[in-house]
Amino acid sequence: MDLKVTRFEIEDRIATLTLHRPERLNSWTGRMHTEYRHGLARVESDPDIRAVVVTGAGRGFCAGADTSALESHVQRGAYDPGTPEDLARPGYGIRPEFDADFAFQFGMKKPVIAAINGPAAGVGFVIACYADLRFAAPGVKLTTAHGKLNLPAEYGLSWLLPRLIGLTHANDLLLSSRTFLTEEAMELGLLNRLFPPDELLPRTYEYVRELIESVSPMSLAASKRQIYTDQHRDVGASVNEANALISEMMKQPDYREAVAAWIEKRRPIWRGE
Repeated sequence: MDLKVTRFEIEDRIATLTLHRPERLNSWTGRMHTEYRHGLARVESDPDIRAVVVTGAGRGFCAGADTSALESHVQRGAYDPGTPEDLARPGYGIRPEFDADFAFQFGMKKPVIAAINGPAAGVGFVIACYADLRFAAPGVKLTTAHGKLNLPAEYGLSWLLPRLIGLTHANDLLLSSRTFLTEEAMELGLLNRLFPPDELLPRTYEYVRELIESVSPMSLAASKRQIYTDQHRDVGASVNEANALISEMMKQPDYREAVAAWIEKRRPIWRGE
């Protein structure tokens, strides 16, 4: 695909998917949605990619829906996503609950990490929330935004946000659509780390490199699948699946390599799936 509003790079087995409309604070369009999914599908299909970092170009992460798109919805009298029918579907087919916009990231095998370098509003805030891990610079503005546009909470955020930060805090952010800063987001438990602006990407990559070097690809994929599947089932089912996975994964070469590396006090050399 010819990338017009995103950038995609790979280094050290880490992909970087950059939302790239810096003159518009990377505001969201149907084209960006299409390219975003295309990039994540590429991550899932490439065995040499172990994780993906999502960030924004310039001063913004994603300022929400583009104003021209909002005006178009008014003129049409209806919502038009502006996406083609053959939209890429990474993570689909794992569970019916995941077969939806952004929820599909729960079905992906590889971790998605948000590096929030600038304002994240509306769908930009949604993108950050659906990431598996979130790092940000201090002083960055965040908002759900929808209430001030006479819209409902978007893309399942009413399901997701209470699970991330609890119902009391989620109600505050969802009902008020107020703007808050990443320092508060850190206090609420929405973020994993705050890094100085010029250190955000280097420190994020440092974390991700350590993650993919120390944890096997199969374990990352299995753990991620368990985390999001367990949001939809009972504890007994979780225990039973964990027991079955232990029996299965202990037969794999990466388990033998993990034990050998532990005994020999060295870094493991993962073979992957």
